[in-house]
Amino acid sequence: MTHPADTSGRLPDAFLRPGSSSFVDFLAEHSPDLLPGRRPAAGGAAGGPDGLSPHATTIVALTFGSDDPEGGGGRGVVMAGDRRATMGNMIASREMEKVFAADAYSVVGIAGSAGVAVELVRLFQLELEHYEKIEGSLLSLDGKANRLATMIRGNLPLAMQGLAVVPLFAGYDLDRGTGRLFSYDVTGGRYEEHDHHTVGSGSVFARGAMKKLWRPGMAADEAVAVAVEALYDAADDDSATGGPDTVRQLWPVVTTVTSEGVRHVPDDELASVAERIITERRAAHVAAHGNRPAGRRDPSVAPEAGGRPGGQAGEQAGERPGEQGGARA
Repeated sequence: MTHPADTSGRLPDAFLRPGSSSFVDFLAEHSPDLLPGRRPAAGGAAGGPDGLSPHATTIVALTFGSDDPEGGGGRGVVMAGDRRATMGNMIASREMEKVFAADAYSVVGIAGSAGVAVELVRLFQLELEHYEKIEGSLLSLDGKANRLATMIRGNLPLAMQGLAVVPLFAGYDLDRGTGRLFSYDVTGGRYEEHDHHTVGSGSVFARGAMKKLWRPGMAADEAVAVAVEALYDAADDDSATGGPDTVRQLWPVVTTVTSEGVRHVPDDELASVAERIITERRAAHVAAHGNRPAGRRDPSVAPEAGGRPGGQAGEQAGERPGEQGGARA
């Protein structure tokens, strides 16, 4: 429906009419074509002429501190994401940011179709800001998690075409005085997680690392180190996850959320953490294999009895393939 242009300089009546405190509901009523889930997927089922669109992975989140405010200021959360975006077997970006502050006390990390995910996060940020302006107070953490679930459900038509968005949401609950984590599926299902969680293509490897490294009552700096190491493990086994890039000085995006709000961990701290992890792993490698690449034969070591350098079993004079001592493929 096309509305006649208003040349008076006044806002349209729709902007002045009392209604819902949800900006998404307002947009759905007056301009539904602007919602991410209502836009047609350009160029085919997966967003491009080749059926490919940039995808973002991997996101990790974990809790730290104590639920007892007298034991260290309450429980907070850390969320971290690598910087790589892939398009099929190609690296689309090495500098993508996947963890965003949703408001002063919550963060959201994105995995899935990068373009749709970033647009969804921006709309979510606007949704929370709009609610605060209309109601004059912050939405509860459960309310924020539910609003995000509704927005993901609205993206289901695009998800069915291959443009799925699977975020990870975390924040500090001002009512309970503790940090909490929430995961989602493509249909908008919301699930509260405990202790730690991961999403994305490298999530299996990152989750295995956090199971070994996470412990109750960790300090904030310890939790940051665990998040970076979990991403390092994911990058070691998943080609779609990028590890710390010491050449380009690119580090994961890491945020902490406590009763004092959202804090972005600066690059110099992340560089120090990454360098420590790399140094420790290099030392472990040297201790296990010596100061040489793993798997390379040391020429100073005598070959096994009956063999020749290179590990091939020796063939005695006169032996033919199929006889004892040495057939070769």
